[in-house]
Amino acid sequence: MTDIPAPSNRLHDGVFALPSGPLVEASLAAARAAMHPSVLNHCIRGFHWSRLFAAHKGVLNDADYNEELLFAANVMHDLGTGPDAPGLLRFEIESADLAAAVLTGVGAPAGDVDKVWEAIALHTTPQIPERMGLLTYLTYEGISIDFGKNADLVAEEQSQIHAAYPRLQMVHHLAEEILAHGARSESAAPPYALAFHLAQERAADGVTTMERGVVGGPWGE
Repeated sequence: MTDIPAPSNRLHDGVFALPSGPLVEASLAAARAAMHPSVLNHCIRGFHWSRLFAAHKGVLNDADYNEELLFAANVMHDLGTGPDAPGLLRFEIESADLAAAVLTGVGAPAGDVDKVWEAIALHTTPQIPERMGLLTYLTYEGISIDFGKNADLVAEEQSQIHAAYPRLQMVHHLAEEILAHGARSESAAPPYALAFHLAQERAADGVTTMERGVVGGPWGE
């Protein structure tokens, strides 16, 4: 794997630099092995959006702000769409479980593993993340920006980030992966879960609200 640049809040070669270290490298390797390229780009963009949101909120120097964990939570939040997911629980939970195994494997403290697990497990759940820890809140908001929420906050940086990590019809591929995972068992798409909701919409008219929202949103596809 190529070396990952050192952390920086400045633009580096046209994009924001990524953090470095064994935890970051293991997280990125797991994501690359599991995800469709467009979904991987979505996850990396989520980290950049999360960091920009953190800067907007003035929490980059907060004691609870941890850039390596923020990267891990973002880049692995869709691991459950990959081949290693058992397909027995919601993809959010299986993503969190797989991420926890990666972090445990590189010796991350149990408390850090739990924080990343929580951030990933709640990344599709509105209103709750802001009541949880900083990592969960920033992860949720960063991922939401990639779907068009608070796009104005990243207006100055978005062109460089999208140039480095293009969208590649992300929302279509992500919807397909979530639906495929949900179809593996009834417990993988329980009522009211995102996968269940997407399946109902796809069966009704072939296109989900999630897809329409992104295609018609500020980023398009």
